[in-house]
Amino acid sequence: MKFILSMILLTLPGAIIGAGQGGLAPAGPRSEAPPAQQVHFHHIHLNTTNPEAAIDFYTSRFAAERAKFAPREDGVRTARGWLLFNRVASPPPWRLTSAIWHLGWGAVDMRAEYDRQLKLGTRFFEPLTDISDIGGNPNARPGSFFYAYVEGPDQALIELNTATQDLFGHLHLLSADPVGAGDWYARHFGVKLRPRLPSREPRFYRGYQIGPSVSFVLDGINVIIFPIEYAKKAYADHWKGKESIESTRGRAIDHLGVTVDDLDETISRMRRSGVKLTRRIRPLADGRMRSAFVEGPDGIGIELIESRPETNR
Repeated sequence: MKFILSMILLTLPGAIIGAGQGGLAPAGPRSEAPPAQQVHFHHIHLNTTNPEAAIDFYTSRFAAERAKFAPREDGVRTARGWLLFNRVASPPPWRLTSAIWHLGWGAVDMRAEYDRQLKLGTRFFEPLTDISDIGGNPNARPGSFFYAYVEGPDQALIELNTATQDLFGHLHLLSADPVGAGDWYARHFGVKLRPRLPSREPRFYRGYQIGPSVSFVLDGINVIIFPIEYAKKAYADHWKGKESIESTRGRAIDHLGVTVDDLDETISRMRRSGVKLTRRIRPLADGRMRSAFVEGPDGIGIELIESRPETNR
């Protein structure tokens, strides 16, 4: 059985992220500090053979609505940002060998939500599972924390888990070096990591490696970074013949999009720090925005978007 441990990090940050002892390995030299600007969560971009069906799926099953991101582009608007879709001719790769593991929605009553999803015909990659003991307390009340994995369009993975709200709430990443990846986001996005001084000591839950791990919050989206060793054991069939983590580009979940105040300055700063620019600046949304792509830790695609206040953020 695979144990999916995502939004728990919001509920039990000390028990999960901060657990374990051991010395801290140096994170390496820090580049120049980011400027006094805000980096905001904007979107997750997915590849799909049928954007209309994908939009219908997300809006019928989760707290989200169809909306116009640009005059000619329909998308899914959540309380905390967008899901955008790119039409592809054939099913995109989806196996769990890249840095983006899954998206996550909360559910106040997981038993009821699981039943509702089944009645809607939702297919589950992982069924309803009780992991109430995840905090390490042997006296934890059974039935207090559940997760389940929804199989989304083109087999994109979506987690449902016990939460205080029913909103899009997290993005779970995988990394060959979670602490180093967290440091990258702290330096280039200006986010505050949890824990502040993460340990590189491996940690395990029921035989699966869940640490070292870090997390940060970006406009209400909890971004969690787990070690790739978790996926290599939990999804061993996906990793046959593979050793290194693969780029997210072209996969079912393609990239993360964020907004910045000054795109030119951000790109200049990141390139001085050695970040790879993978697509130069170009107009977006009929010229109301500009965007460029960089490669983040572990081959994750990141779109940097500069938008005026009156545009859709």
